Amino acid sequence: MRLSEEKVSHLAHVILSGLLARDQITPLAEEGDIRREIKRVIANEVKIAQDIDSIVKIKLHSYSKKIPEGSPEWEVLYQKIFREEAAKKGRT
Repeated sequence: MRLSEEKVSHLAHVILSGLLARDQITPLAEEGDIRREIKRVIANEVKIAQDIDSIVKIKLHSYSKKIPEGSPEWEVLYQKIFREEAAKKGRT
């Protein structure tokens, strides 16, 4: 999944605004610093998801029975293996 800088920035603003509006956080830093940290976390999570995606596709392509990408069987196996790999990385 690719997210443009504009989308990540927008998400950071929405997340911070939502947290502040609900009084769920007490800012201990400038809002700009908080947004930068939110953006860093989003970028890190996207990177991890891309890494997992690569691992899953390598595993699926290594099967002796060739499964067409996008087929229902591929989708079921993809989701199953993705969940397993995400759990290995502490992502559930």
